[in-house]
Amino acid sequence: MTQKQKRLIALVTGLCIPFLLVSGVSAMHIMEGYLAPKYCVAWGVACIPFLVAGFISIKKLSLEHRKALILLAMVGAYTFVISALKVPSVTGSCSHATGTPLGALLFGPSAMSIIGLIVLLFQALLLAHGGITTLGANTFSMAIAGPFIAFGVYKLSLLLKVPKHIAVFLACFLGDLGTYCITSVQLAMAYPSEVGGFSASLAEFLSVFAVTQVPLAVIEGLLSVVIVMALEAHAKTELTEIGFMGGLAK
Repeated sequence: MTQKQKRLIALVTGLCIPFLLVSGVSAMHIMEGYLAPKYCVAWGVACIPFLVAGFISIKKLSLEHRKALILLAMVGAYTFVISALKVPSVTGSCSHATGTPLGALLFGPSAMSIIGLIVLLFQALLLAHGGITTLGANTFSMAIAGPFIAFGVYKLSLLLKVPKHIAVFLACFLGDLGTYCITSVQLAMAYPSEVGGFSASLAEFLSVFAVTQVPLAVIEGLLSVVIVMALEAHAKTELTEIGFMGGLAK
């Protein structure tokens, strides 16, 4: 790692820490009991094919790249921690980074559906962050939509010859924002405005979360670049094994 890279890591880490240490009393995960049963069931069913694909992806990884399982566990821990750190929003609710886009770049979006589900389940049980009835909706937004958006942006960026670290930033930035856009859609469907219906409600939810989520998405993008740079310096063998050093995760 060059001196320039080390200085960049130190600078970005210093800028990120104050934001990530702020906490609040509630969470952006859709809380327990907030969605009607029909929406809880519908979003849970929508997750099933992605979870099946994720189980197959992780099983294949465990058979072909056992050394990379440690890195996968670290990605899970990173996702748990960063998505549990909350920043108060303008309405008394909270926003937070997601962590799943980075994992999608390393292991593919399907694997992150399982990792994200486990993270959300533990947060609901241990931290009262989210809920069991809303687990399907939260899984779809944070563990499925966000990772797939991030992976798609990353692939497109590399095809357009965008420098790799800029591609990582764009992917994680937009993957984070994509999660909150899907969450806003879920909330707007469940609670359409009396005046203006779904569209008015969606615009309201998006505007509320944009205040805190856009800066958080920028931070998550920068932090993801720092982590990738550190992994390239200290875990090059594992990254090569899972195909990331070549540009794309398998």
